[in-house]
Amino acid sequence: VQLQASGGGLVQPGNSLTLSCVVSGRTLGDISLGWFRQAPGREREIVAAISRSGGGTWYTDPVKRRFTISRDVDKSTVHLQMNNLTPEDTAVYFCAATRRAILSSLTSQNAYDNWGQGTQVTVSS
Repeated sequence: VQLQASGGGLVQPGNSLTLSCVVSGRTLGDISLGWFRQAPGREREIVAAISRSGGGTWYTDPVKRRFTISRDVDKSTVHLQMNNLTPEDTAVYFCAATRRAILSSLTSQNAYDNWGQGTQVTVSS
């Protein structure tokens, strides 16, 4: 599985940004996807996940009601819509894939086998 993340950039607080992760080598029906982020000096953390059925999503508490993970099966792409961004959202964002299907298992980094390169998101005025 190859993952290509894009969409990062510099935005002002309160604005929105959408990240995209294009998947090749597998269909989205075969894999679950997660978005992770790593801020300077901090450990990488999971932000959101979507199950391979597309029917289950999970978010870490700080991004609930602000971020939305979705997928476009036809384009083999998973998106992360990020609204009302704050400086605390500044990080390098990564997408990752796993064959696991159960949503509760998708919250651990250890569940993921394939990682894309990161895309930088900077929230600053």
